[in-house]
Amino acid sequence: MAETTLPSFAPGTLDARIDDPTLATAVAAALDRAGAERWSERLHERDTSLWSSDPVVQEKIANRLGWLDLPVDFADMIPALEAFGETTRDAGFTTAIVAGMGGSSLAPEVIASAFGDIEDWLAIRILDSTDPAAVAAAWDGLDPLATLVIVGSKSGTTTETLAFQADAWRRVHDALRAHGARLESPGEFMVAVTDPGKSLAAIPHQDDMRGVFLNPESVGGRYSALSYVGLLPASLAGVDLDPFMTSAVGMHARCMAGDPTGNPGVALGAVLGALATAGRDKLTLVVDPAIGSLGAWLEQLIAESTGKLGTGIVPVDREPLGAVDGYRPDRVFVRIALDGAAPPAPAPDGTPVDAHLEALAAAGHPVLRFSLGDPIDLAAEFLRWEVATAVAGIILGVNPFDEPNVTESKENTKRVLELLERHGAFPREEPLAVGDGFALHGDTPLRLSAGDGTVVGELRRHLERVRPGGYLAIGAFVAPTAARADAIDRLRARLRDATGGATTGGFGPRYLHSTGQLHKGGPATGWFLQLTSDHPADLPVPGRHYTFGQLIDAQARGDMEALEAHDLPVLRVHLGADVDAGLASLDAAISQALRQQ
Repeated sequence: MAETTLPSFAPGTLDARIDDPTLATAVAAALDRAGAERWSERLHERDTSLWSSDPVVQEKIANRLGWLDLPVDFADMIPALEAFGETTRDAGFTTAIVAGMGGSSLAPEVIASAFGDIEDWLAIRILDSTDPAAVAAAWDGLDPLATLVIVGSKSGTTTETLAFQADAWRRVHDALRAHGARLESPGEFMVAVTDPGKSLAAIPHQDDMRGVFLNPESVGGRYSALSYVGLLPASLAGVDLDPFMTSAVGMHARCMAGDPTGNPGVALGAVLGALATAGRDKLTLVVDPAIGSLGAWLEQLIAESTGKLGTGIVPVDREPLGAVDGYRPDRVFVRIALDGAAPPAPAPDGTPVDAHLEALAAAGHPVLRFSLGDPIDLAAEFLRWEVATAVAGIILGVNPFDEPNVTESKENTKRVLELLERHGAFPREEPLAVGDGFALHGDTPLRLSAGDGTVVGELRRHLERVRPGGYLAIGAFVAPTAARADAIDRLRARLRDATGGATTGGFGPRYLHSTGQLHKGGPATGWFLQLTSDHPADLPVPGRHYTFGQLIDAQARGDMEALEAHDLPVLRVHLGADVDAGLASLDAAISQALRQQ
């Protein structure tokens, strides 16, 4: 660390190693600015001029700062939440399915995976994929009459959430009739987490539900972890909410410190923002597997908050470690460890993670370290990173509380579904090339230019469009499984090693509600590989003219159109019915194409 330019942080606030003197100077300047301009005080005073001088934008921001109050306000909700959890368990429920997208599902997933199944409490499952195989898997082995469905949607109109609810309503209805319970409503097996007013009114059957939990309207989805979004599933899972929220309240108090070097959130935000503006805008997360879902939550928070107006921080979650000399000078590494937990996989040469990060720091890459003593500390980390992201937005000059480009793919999806209703099928597309278990479909520039028609040749043409200083993103509109996530990670590592570029990967439509904003609104440097599949066991969406398979296909098409509209290179790989075999064949083909580059 360049101690002459980088101030010392208060113990436990931030462990940062920044050996590059230029970067250390930039960070020191950002911290000085944060102190001189009273960022911490103004944040808690709700001074919207931190982010914009436009009165219209300021008014919108003012209606999105309620997350700052959640640690204190929701600490008072603990008795009622725990009572609801106990009565639900005592009523015979054994599982809760969180049916939501983005901010409504990612925080519950962090809590559920970190705490695991607690004896005598409800198991928590997350449903945030519209692939029919994923919808079926969420219900696999469950008794619908012992399952509570949490319908999560801030707006009350989220297409995916309402489709999940309609499917769940049918399942419970059929189970009730099979048991002769003709007077009981499926609503008794559902609760809603939403906003008051028109959001609540938009959710079907909300008057018949077992419970309705209304969040403050001033809390945006990705800043809602410490609201009913995260705390209701936690109460059902048997998490002790008193120490959980105590950790958040403690972080809340520390994040009010005026001195940035003693403020956990402001210090981190100043570092992230300063490094990003200095060219270190690929935030690479190295998280212990026991709390690995925190990476996906951070990915949404950071990407959707900062990726707009042609700038942004690109969060890189789950990318396997590479050789020290294989990274471009655009990385920041963030290590998040849990005491007593197994670390992530070692580097390719067998070096343990933390030793490898030391080598990366010595090579000039900034490394930030955080350690959690217990999963209970996740509540504090939620708040730390929310404050940090808001502060990073000040430096980047963006409004971290809007998502102006998210609607593009949604509107395209709606239009594609309307065409489907009129014509009964999606337009037929001729592939660029057909491989063993997959077919390649190009964007307009690929279709209108000449290729050799071979799989390897067309992949090479797409790889030639990787942009200098950019990133490579894989969006998989297929049913998520651990094996498929690992296969995508291996493919990412292969692409990273060959191109030097940072890689991201996500399952659609989930990632449309997180990194999707960054893809369209952030730096126009992305390169995209989209994965789709057949649906041999499709499911209808009750009350709609389309199936779940048609919905996810429309979402994929809508996203591809949105990327094309921003002049971003995208290639769709249709994997057919056997997704895993198709992925293996694709990996082999890309390996061959990379060797020929």
